[in-house]
Amino acid sequence: MANERDRQPHCVVSADDALIRVPVGLVVLIGPPASGKTSFVRALIERRQIDAETVVSSDEIRAELFGVLPAEADVDVVDARVFEERDRRIVARLAAGRSAVAESTNVTPQARARLLAIARRFNTPVTMLRFTPDITNLLQQHGERGRPDVTAEDVRAYAATMMRDATTDQLRSEGAAAVHDVPGRRQRVTPAEAAERFSFR
Repeated sequence: MANERDRQPHCVVSADDALIRVPVGLVVLIGPPASGKTSFVRALIERRQIDAETVVSSDEIRAELFGVLPAEADVDVVDARVFEERDRRIVARLAAGRSAVAESTNVTPQARARLLAIARRFNTPVTMLRFTPDITNLLQQHGERGRPDVTAEDVRAYAATMMRDATTDQLRSEGAAAVHDVPGRRQRVTPAEAAERFSFR
């Protein structure tokens, strides 16, 4: 597999858009459930801007390791195992000089601190991408997902935490080399159109 340092950008944007170049390193997606993170990375993969292996998704790892969780499952134990495996995969990619996209909510400083600590071990830049749909669009997207394990109240709580704890200034103060907002339904931008605005190299 080609190293991201050798990949050429596949993005084509209009003259009115500034192409956002994301360097090789750790990319942290930040947004409530249903905010468009998965749709965005799928668009990047479909456009061959990144490889599927670049994306390290906590939801996918949870499904791989545990499948459908029974109601009596110990959520704390499950989460600990999921994020241990997520960290292991991110470390493996960064150690090989490749990018890793951490796809989970990451709305709290504590969640991001864990990722930033990994990046510091490899002296690699951290780019943070924020997903900030308004609450109406967010709840609409949540309803379209059909995820019974995440309630509308959960989504509202994540959104409130992000507004409080994941501002651009806060993310920069934590150590992000760059922070970008990913446009979505509120801006009438599809995931594919949003992906066009980024170049991963």
